[in-house]
Amino acid sequence: MHEAPPTPSGAPTTPAEPLQHGLKQRHLTMLGLGGVIGAGLFVGSGAGIAVAGPAIVVSYLIAGTLAMLVMRMLGEMSAAMPASGSFSVHAERALGRWAGFSVGWLYWFLLVVVLAVEATAAAQIAHGWVPAVEPWAWVLLFMVVFTAANLTAVKNFGEFEFWFASLKVGAIVVFLGLGVLAVLGRLPDTDPVGMTNLTGQGGFLPNGWGGVVSGVLTVVFAFGGLEVVTIAAAETDDPARAVGRAVRSAVVRILFFYVGSMLVIVTVLPWTAQQAGLSPYVKVLDSIGVPSAAQIMNIVVFVALLSALNANLYGSSRMVFSLAERGEAPRGLLKVSGGPRGKAGGVPRRAVLASVAFGFVSVLLNLLWPDTVFLYMLNSVGAVLLFVWALIAASQLRLRARLEQEAPGALALRMWWFPYLTWLTLAGLFGVLVLMLTDDAARPQVLWSAGATALVLLVAVGRQWRERGNPASADR
Repeated sequence: MHEAPPTPSGAPTTPAEPLQHGLKQRHLTMLGLGGVIGAGLFVGSGAGIAVAGPAIVVSYLIAGTLAMLVMRMLGEMSAAMPASGSFSVHAERALGRWAGFSVGWLYWFLLVVVLAVEATAAAQIAHGWVPAVEPWAWVLLFMVVFTAANLTAVKNFGEFEFWFASLKVGAIVVFLGLGVLAVLGRLPDTDPVGMTNLTGQGGFLPNGWGGVVSGVLTVVFAFGGLEVVTIAAAETDDPARAVGRAVRSAVVRILFFYVGSMLVIVTVLPWTAQQAGLSPYVKVLDSIGVPSAAQIMNIVVFVALLSALNANLYGSSRMVFSLAERGEAPRGLLKVSGGPRGKAGGVPRRAVLASVAFGFVSVLLNLLWPDTVFLYMLNSVGAVLLFVWALIAASQLRLRARLEQEAPGALALRMWWFPYLTWLTLAGLFGVLVLMLTDDAARPQVLWSAGATALVLLVAVGRQWRERGNPASADR
């Protein structure tokens, strides 16, 4: 029988879940810092610089602010009412079962499709290092290793992500340090750069504000992945406190890493030296004389891809497990290892295997038909992240008002300037979608994603109508 998550009443409580509380605060904090730092930053930022010039700094500031506001809303709800389904559970509480069902399945589909991109890209890098091993064999190895890690205690996932994220964060800190020294002319054989590259080559806005807008469309999706922090918080000893601390420490620092990196890149080198598909980090490191810069960044990107693969597998398994808890996915996925409170148990192995199985299907489609079948799948999730963020904002609007009336003490982490910033965020997300519709390259993603969303919504509404017409079906 479907049991709707409890709405706030007095001190809101969430029923104890049979998942193991094996994640520590350090795991969650580093997941928040490193979970969003991936190939989109290290490689994909080159495309943004190519269209916006030095003003890519403004593009990242706009996109990062949107992501930061969404995370603040999500952190507020997750601290007050932590659950493994995170925003899917919040959407159901705030807007109804159709919303929880839709956002949960859309996010799960997004993660398992993107998982294929990450596994394939990591395999291509590994194949370049060891040409004797075919890419498909590398993909198989990665999937087996991370499946095994996710089938064991959740602390293994936490340790993988802690060290992966530490390497990525450390790489960016070193890059920022070297970049600042290069700008100041403090490195061997370098002269102070000054502001020449920010004001030359067409100025700070070489392509006008239209370039800034195009840059936002290019980089906004690089901030996806922060949501996993609030999913993982449910598997800590003190979810409310853990998610609050992780969100507070992550959002500003990530904004600093992204915007700071872009500022260093466009200050050290002319923006015209960058090109899509090549890492601007490699260009900068080469220019200041760092030996083997390309190979160093290849290692960092490789780790970033594996980290994202691991996090997406974890996030997708917990999301489908939460859907099963609420009767929105097959009940067989609720089986956990070792009993509800066993020290080595509490892992939703069937949910992990279900996510891995679809991930394998996505990988095969990417290897066999990358330009047809898989491209359609990728387009169908291209704008889903924006839909998910919009539902998070809409849920926060409803739940914040309810919490202030019924349980104000539960609001340990509050959204700034509520409700004005929430409405502004919704307007910003809508604006990005409209701009994507006007962009020839982005339009197919919006249309395919809208089609996938409409299909899921039809299924959700159809399920509710069927249960209203046959109440007995809700008890099965």
